[in-house]
Amino acid sequence: MSKVMLVFGHGYSASALSRLLLADGWRVIGTTRDTDRLADMAALGVEGMIWPGSDPAPALDAATHILLSVAPGEGGDPVLAALGADIAARAGRLEWMGYLSTTAVYGDHQGGWVDEATPLTPATKRGRWRVAAEAAWADLARDAGLPLHIFRLAGIYGPGRGPFAKVRSGTARRIVKPGQVFSRIHADDIAQTLAASIARPRAGAIYNVCDNEAAPPEDVIGMAAEMLGLPLPPAEDFASADMTPMARSFYAESKRVRNDLILRELGVRLSYPTYREGLQALLAAEAPTP
Repeated sequence: MSKVMLVFGHGYSASALSRLLLADGWRVIGTTRDTDRLADMAALGVEGMIWPGSDPAPALDAATHILLSVAPGEGGDPVLAALGADIAARAGRLEWMGYLSTTAVYGDHQGGWVDEATPLTPATKRGRWRVAAEAAWADLARDAGLPLHIFRLAGIYGPGRGPFAKVRSGTARRIVKPGQVFSRIHADDIAQTLAASIARPRAGAIYNVCDNEAAPPEDVIGMAAEMLGLPLPPAEDFASADMTPMARSFYAESKRVRNDLILRELGVRLSYPTYREGLQALLAAEAPTP
């Protein structure tokens, strides 16, 4: 039987996975709410579908694998609410399901370490929504026998999502909050982690997906400026910095996330084990071909 991946919310991370799967002969179907994205998906080789709006039944009937990449809201997970029963009815056909969550479920640990067994104590509204969505999908998976895997992603970066454009334009900011660290993950390493799980499924598994080194955000901006040979953006104290509520909320949590499980169980070898290798690759990719 041919492999068919159905992605709900075919965005940045899913695109990286789709490139791997399509190169390996998979069929990939992806949903989006934005008609403007359909052309980009088609150029990638993904069969795009507007959802909500289109009937998802044919795609659900075809799918052997499902990736859930739609963010929950105050009302819960929209895919679960609309299609949970339909997905459960096809449990016997599915070989793998993945849910893309976030390390925000752990909340603030003041720079301390967390792993997959750490209690979930989210510090933000978005984190609380994710905890609820994880639990709801896990309940459905248990009741219906769905092969669910949960992936808690750290801060995502990659092509088109690096700091260089802001440093070049002079809009980059070095916000300094003493003790603040973030874990990160390159989109390509998300993709290879998901592919490794697909190859070695373990229903019920939960994985942290991050690189090997949590770092202060100002260090990343500083390295980007150094690599470009541009002046270091001035440091701004977090307490007095002019920031939007959304931007400020990201600083409500500081933690170091362990990735031992993906390395040990899935055999992942990170292409970008720290932000340094990731930034070097992003800058090299921007260089014109001789």
